[in-house]
Amino acid sequence: MTDVFGLSHKDTSPASGQAKHEQVIFCSDERSGLHAIIAIYNTALGPSLGGTRFYPYENEQAALADVLNLSRAMAYKNALAGLDLGGGKAVIIGDPATGKSEALLRAYGRFVQSLGGRYFTACDVGTYSEDMDIVARESSYVTGRTVANGGAGDSSILTAYGVFQGMRAAAEHTYGAPSLRGRRVGVEGVGKVGHRLIDHLVEDGAEVVLCDVSEQAVERVRRRHPQVEVVADRLELTGADIDVYAPCALGGALDDDTVARLRATIVCGGANNQLAHPGVEKELADRGILYAPDYVVNSGGVIQVADEIHGFNMDRARAKATQIYDTTLKIFAAAAEDGVPPAVAADRLAERRMSEVGRIRGIWLGH
Repeated sequence: MTDVFGLSHKDTSPASGQAKHEQVIFCSDERSGLHAIIAIYNTALGPSLGGTRFYPYENEQAALADVLNLSRAMAYKNALAGLDLGGGKAVIIGDPATGKSEALLRAYGRFVQSLGGRYFTACDVGTYSEDMDIVARESSYVTGRTVANGGAGDSSILTAYGVFQGMRAAAEHTYGAPSLRGRRVGVEGVGKVGHRLIDHLVEDGAEVVLCDVSEQAVERVRRRHPQVEVVADRLELTGADIDVYAPCALGGALDDDTVARLRATIVCGGANNQLAHPGVEKELADRGILYAPDYVVNSGGVIQVADEIHGFNMDRARAKATQIYDTTLKIFAAAAEDGVPPAVAADRLAERRMSEVGRIRGIWLGH
């Protein structure tokens, strides 16, 4: 039997406190093959927003653990992005290459709609804007749709832009100038976000070294930027002579061995849940490596899809994503003042906003 409440109260990222989810919904439609879980961490700042991950989890327990962690992280991400949105996430259990169908996505949309606006969904691993168009045929609480259907389109555009703004802030804090010109940046993972980040870095005058498990992804970058250097794998990349390490692939990139081997002075990337376990943030700080918290700098994507709720405007969304630079600097300053790692300072700022604004929302408006 799955212990929902036991898992919900585990000590998980990003904050050190215990997770207390408001609502966890198990969704099943046997005929379409839909087996999904929607987790709402909190709605203190507004309705929850987070993407739908379509992934072949080993079992329901693994899917539940993932959706609880991801929904909690979304609450912190949305809070520090300045959005009036809470944290939520969904997972669909299955292989998107073989199990995805119109019927399944529409059945999922019905479950999202049944929550009456407590949860807005969007794209994540295994789902795309075209999928959200199908989900939206059954639900009015869908973001990340295609541009042709009035949506924000590919959210990796502002995700990469936001990571670059966070990296500029880290450079300002470390080197005294908000530029990566002449700096050597190692990018791990050049998929949706990573290849767009490299565009910004090259334009800014950085030297780029990269790695990716996909030769096709590497060649796409090489065709656009033939001057980039390619190394065999993350082991070689993290041990290379680089100034900045940008993990843009899977989570857990910063484990004990990687931190001990790392020669970079800054870590700033687009991957979610980069810290392999609690305490890694202190290891980074002890080694003099500045860590830009992942859920702060990669929030450009959620800023992009959140803007769709009000009728998407790219200029407005981009202006808000630009503020990631100031937010990241604020976190570094707070960390220095309090004598804590930036990850701890970021958690505190997010929790403060959720608490203070959430309390104000408790004032009765008479209807």
